[in-house]
Amino acid sequence: METLTVALGDRSYPIHVGQGLIERAELLVLRQPKAAIVSNVTVAPLYLQRLADPLRRAGVEVVEMVLPDGERFKDWQTLNSIFDGLLEQRCERSTTLIALGGGVVGDITGFAAACFQRGIPFIQVPTTLLAQVDSSVGGKTAINHPLGKNMIGAFHQPQLVLTDTDTLNTLPDRELRAGLAEVIKYGLIRDLPFLEWLETNLESLLSREPATLAEAICRSCRNKAEVVVADEREAGERALLNLGHTFGHAIETGVGYGEWLHGEAIAVGSMMAAELSLLMGWIDRHDLLRVERLFQRAGLPVRGPALNVERYLELMQHDKKVLDGKLRLVLLQKLGQAVLSDAAPPAEIIQAIGARSAHA
Repeated sequence: METLTVALGDRSYPIHVGQGLIERAELLVLRQPKAAIVSNVTVAPLYLQRLADPLRRAGVEVVEMVLPDGERFKDWQTLNSIFDGLLEQRCERSTTLIALGGGVVGDITGFAAACFQRGIPFIQVPTTLLAQVDSSVGGKTAINHPLGKNMIGAFHQPQLVLTDTDTLNTLPDRELRAGLAEVIKYGLIRDLPFLEWLETNLESLLSREPATLAEAICRSCRNKAEVVVADEREAGERALLNLGHTFGHAIETGVGYGEWLHGEAIAVGSMMAAELSLLMGWIDRHDLLRVERLFQRAGLPVRGPALNVERYLELMQHDKKVLDGKLRLVLLQKLGQAVLSDAAPPAEIIQAIGARSAHA
C-alpha cells in the first residue's frame, strides 16, 4: 500500500492506494460506530458486502443504500433518495457516509454529505479508474442539471480516499479507457515526464498490469493533490485540471447524460483544446498529432458527435469558468504546461470545434 496526503491543514486526509484494501476495516477511521454506504446496482453485488462485513465485524452499524447506475441518475431525485435513507435510518451528524462506486456515486454521495445536517463526514472508495485518479480526490461534489453538468454542488473534502486497485479487475474495457483520459490530462497540463511515461507504458495500463496501474494512479493523485492544496476552491490554478472539460461537458449535455462516458467526452474536448492551442500558435502540428496518437492508442475518440457549432457554443456558456460573460478555456501553451485563457478569438474557437466534430 502507498499512502499520499492531501495537505489541507486540519482537514488533511490520506489517499491509500493498493490491492485488497476494500476489506481492511481498520483503514476506515469513523467518528462514531455507524456508517451509511452508498453504492449502485452494478457495483453493490461485487463489493458492497466485502466493504460492509468487515465493518460490521469491527462493531460498526452499517446502513446500505443502492442507487440506479448511470450519469442520468445524478440528479435531485436520486440525491433525495439518499436523504430519505439517512433520515429513515436515524443517521446523525457524526454518521459517516461512504461512497462505493465510480464518479457518479462519489459526486452525489459527497454532495449529500455536504448537505445533510449541514455537513457530515464522508469517505471515498472509488471503484473505477476515472474516480480513482480524479473525481474522488479534491472535494468537488455535485449533481447535474438539464442545462449543464455538475452545475449544482459544493466543495466538501472527504475524510480519506481508499483506492483498491483490485476493483479495476471487474471494470469494463470501455470504462478503463475512459479513465485513461483523465490520466493523460495530468501529463498534458503539468507533468511532461508523466506524459512520456504514459506513451511508454500505455499497453501495460490497457492490459491492467497491477504495478503499472498503481503507478499511474499514484502519479495522477499526486498531481491532483498538489493542485488542490494550492487552490482548493478553484480560484486559479485548479481550473487547469479542467482541460477539455468545457468542450467535453457540452458533449455530455448535448447528446444526453450517459450516452458518452465522461472520459470519452474529455478526450474529444482535449483534442478541441489542442486544436485551438495550435491555431493560437502555442503548440505545433507535431504536438497535436502526438496528443491525438496517445488518445487513439488508449482507444478513445478524437472526434466529437454531430452537434452543430452553435449548440456547442450555447452549452459552453453554462460552464463554471465563464466570468463576466467571457468564456475562459484551458489551453496548452506547450505540452506539459496549460493556461486558463479568455483570449481565444471566437472564429478560432468555432474552427477548433469544427475540426473535431463529426459533421465537419
